[in-house]
Amino acid sequence: MHKNKKKGRSYQRLLRSPFFDIAQFLLLLALIFWFFDRSVEDMGYNWQWYQIPRYLYSWDENGFAPGPLLYGLGVTAKISIISLLCASSIGLITALLRLSNSVPAKVVSRLYLEISRNTPLLIQLFFLYFVMGPILGLDRFWAAVLALSLFEGAYASEIFRSGIVSVEKGQWEACHSLGLSYKHAYRLIVIPQAVRRVLPPLASQAISLIKDSALVSTIAVYDLTMVTQALISETFLTFELWFTVALMYLLITITLSLLVSCLEKRMASPYRSDLSF
Repeated sequence: MHKNKKKGRSYQRLLRSPFFDIAQFLLLLALIFWFFDRSVEDMGYNWQWYQIPRYLYSWDENGFAPGPLLYGLGVTAKISIISLLCASSIGLITALLRLSNSVPAKVVSRLYLEISRNTPLLIQLFFLYFVMGPILGLDRFWAAVLALSLFEGAYASEIFRSGIVSVEKGQWEACHSLGLSYKHAYRLIVIPQAVRRVLPPLASQAISLIKDSALVSTIAVYDLTMVTQALISETFLTFELWFTVALMYLLITITLSLLVSCLEKRMASPYRSDLSF
């Protein structure tokens, strides 16, 4: 009986493991690939996977040289990292403005949220690049970063606001009883607790940002998607290149999910002696 319970607990831990989810997803990806392979086979498509490595990297007399796909991946990573940092800052500031007692701050933050969340990202990209870009002196790269930051920052602000509001009222009362100002209460007590609670949805928003970054190709930013489109027009390796790019995006998002999962476990207990900020 005890052995059966032990096996049952081990089985449940296996089902809850992120690696089990990854295995399921990879299996699903393999089934989709098999389906497309059979479909393309009926069309008489000739797979040419052997050509893909040269678009990823090459070796010459100088050693390793990144190919166009890795170059595009670097641009995508650069845009995503900068936009994520800016979106987090914008989201936190907007959340604090919405929770403040200032009426103008609430009106401005609310107006920003409604415009950003209720208009498509593609239109915001076009507006910032073609209209505001010449006025502000923004090139296509920084116009893309600004558009992604403002768009994702609107959603991040709601995540931060929900995390701050979820902090117990007793925490605020303790801050006031200790004579802490609102600034110190936020910085020392409230925001550290809110960050632990909003980390999972923020990770999901970061993954969404990485995927949304593919839209910057519409304003001719040579990210991973734009480079792939250019290569397809030259080589006609449609399926091979798009499957390769999908796998690259998948590896990035899975890696980010695992890192956030590890960080979430480390931050689960605020009293751990080995936790450092």
